[in-house]
Amino acid sequence: MIIKPRIRGYVCLTAHPQGCTEHVRQQIDFVKSKGPMKNGPKKVLVIGASTGYGLGSRISAAFGNGASTLGVFFEKEPTEKKTGTAGWYNSVAVDRFAREEGLQSYSINGDAFSDDVKQQVLQKAREGFGPFDMVVYSLAAPRRTHPKTGYVAKSVLKPIGKPYDGKTIDTDRDEIKPVHIEPATQQEIEDTVMVMGGEDWEMWMNLLAREGMLAEGCKTVAYTYIGPKLTWPIYWKGSIGKAKEDLDKTSARLNELLRPLNGVSHVSVMKAIVTQASSAIPVVPLYISVLFKIMKARGTHEGPVEQADRMYRERLYADVTPTDEENRLRLDDWEMADEVQAEVDKVWPLLKTENIMELTDYAGYKTDFLKLFGFGLDGVDYDADISPIL
Repeated sequence: MIIKPRIRGYVCLTAHPQGCTEHVRQQIDFVKSKGPMKNGPKKVLVIGASTGYGLGSRISAAFGNGASTLGVFFEKEPTEKKTGTAGWYNSVAVDRFAREEGLQSYSINGDAFSDDVKQQVLQKAREGFGPFDMVVYSLAAPRRTHPKTGYVAKSVLKPIGKPYDGKTIDTDRDEIKPVHIEPATQQEIEDTVMVMGGEDWEMWMNLLAREGMLAEGCKTVAYTYIGPKLTWPIYWKGSIGKAKEDLDKTSARLNELLRPLNGVSHVSVMKAIVTQASSAIPVVPLYISVLFKIMKARGTHEGPVEQADRMYRERLYADVTPTDEENRLRLDDWEMADEVQAEVDKVWPLLKTENIMELTDYAGYKTDFLKLFGFGLDGVDYDADISPIL
């Protein structure tokens, strides 16, 4: 079939297998261009490994430090008549490129919240992928079925206490429009914490510790985002922010768990990037478009693999690991620089549909969005008749 992007809202319903492969190859090339890491991880479990920061974390560890990697994700496989999800193709590509270089690389496709997938990981760990000296937790899920109670919780992106009124961009029509969001109920807040908070991360770490699958000096990291005050009502001060607060509390407990192993746990605050998850958050795509224009002009723009690689080299495996007062790693330092945010604040009130291409990098945002699904990459023939099955 000839595979073209079919976009509905913040979701692309198709993915290009060759394009996704090329996108992974480009990320690998970036990591290799930085040279070998110093004292990086050797046996890495990435929970949520198929896209975004999880994918970047896996690529950086494997191709920057020759690490064995075990990736866990929940993606749809292709059929003869339908493409798989981008994360499926990304993961196939990582495994293939890693094995071509003699690296151990294995992927498990299933619900990371489930006991069954955790047991599959344990089995692979016993077969030589463990004990792990690095565990990355990078899940971004809309819902979670609790493995003990069976309760199905759904996460929401809503303000707390009062409605939010602001502006966002309609990416289907390329129009700036007002947005009104009613506040989350207490049940919605609790459910969001259950999905996006730290309980599942802690379940993973406790299980691996009990089974002796955490190595001496093991490090673990989960990802978060704080962002500027203009996004706080629906993010850091909203329902998802409560889940992120729970990650911080979980990380403190995991530090106690890892203390006997001389290990450490951190939450890492990352930069705003284009992902399917971030595209679903009102206001954020418009903010990202403004931010990217500013950071690209300053030469400080990074994508997920650049951020993950810098996290390993300059934070987790540096001679001294710099943290903030909450023991978090800060990879949002260049985004949150005073001069960058001052420029954002200057541009934001001026934005309207007629000037978004001039005042922002909305074109770059749309290009990055398509690349998530393997479209718009140089060297790929998008008019070729290909099989969706690699």
